[in-house]
Amino acid sequence: MLSRVADSLYWMSRYIERAENVARFIEVNLNLLIDSPVELKEQWLPLVKTSGDIELFEKKYKTLGKENVIDFLTFDPENPNSIISCLRSARENSRSVREIISSETWIQINSFYNFLNNEESRNLALEDPHEFYTRVINCSHSFIGVINSTMSHNEGWHFCRLGRFIERADKTSRILDVKYYLLLPSVYDVGTPIDFISWSALLRSASGYEMYRKKFRRITPTHVAKFLILDTEFPRSILYCINVALESIKAITGTSSNSYSNESEMLLGRMSSELIYANIEEIIEDGLHEYLDNFQMSLNNVGERIYKTYFTVQPISEINFTRSE
Repeated sequence: MLSRVADSLYWMSRYIERAENVARFIEVNLNLLIDSPVELKEQWLPLVKTSGDIELFEKKYKTLGKENVIDFLTFDPENPNSIISCLRSARENSRSVREIISSETWIQINSFYNFLNNEESRNLALEDPHEFYTRVINCSHSFIGVINSTMSHNEGWHFCRLGRFIERADKTSRILDVKYYLLLPSVYDVGTPIDFISWSALLRSASGYEMYRKKFRRITPTHVAKFLILDTEFPRSILYCINVALESIKAITGTSSNSYSNESEMLLGRMSSELIYANIEEIIEDGLHEYLDNFQMSLNNVGERIYKTYFTVQPISEINFTRSE
């Protein structure tokens, strides 16, 4: 497969997943604000800070509030991580590989983009944000269903899946990090009803509330962190995402489960092993924020290695030639 094609498929899938996760990210805050028994203030700025776009936001908007933050994270074309920007990038990537993807995939991405790119969507986002972000999430789910049911599960499909689960692992870690350090207004609220509500909102934002309750029943911070980081069965847990990404990269390279052929594959394998043998009590004792921060840096390193290995043209001096026996 051409590196250009692999790059477009990988980023098409990542951008769709990113758009869905920005919607989920905002849902954490909306659920917390609605369900909280007390008036919470200054709960919108953390969302912008965690996205890494605070400087751009402050240049464009003079005041902080629900309307400005929703506009910036959802509809602002100058914000590269807004939902509309992600969908525009996904659409452009899919346009460049229309001969590879199915026509149903192209139609789904186009419909998704057109849903957001109109004034009605802006009004819906402000008047009924829960309905709007639920529709964004469902559009992303439809895209995944179309990809899985209409594309051959070959190398191109694995690049799509690799991009999706790398992005999902990153966003699950960020959503958990935001709850732990930003969404709770005061350390004095730990263990109170507002603490319970905020952890429940977090689980719902990851569509994991029901699955969590079936497994643990009582909601505790330790169990929620364990579920979202180390669960082997829940499809949005960090460990699950890393394992699926590793599966796809091994399918692309054709290597066996106990070996690796490049640095990106080795790094993913190492992350998977570290997660499998991790202990949630030790993670929390050492600092959940620090653990998630280190994880995000490792995942960024994996992304850089994937780019260098599969999407850039290497000089001849860097190519490793092997002799067949």
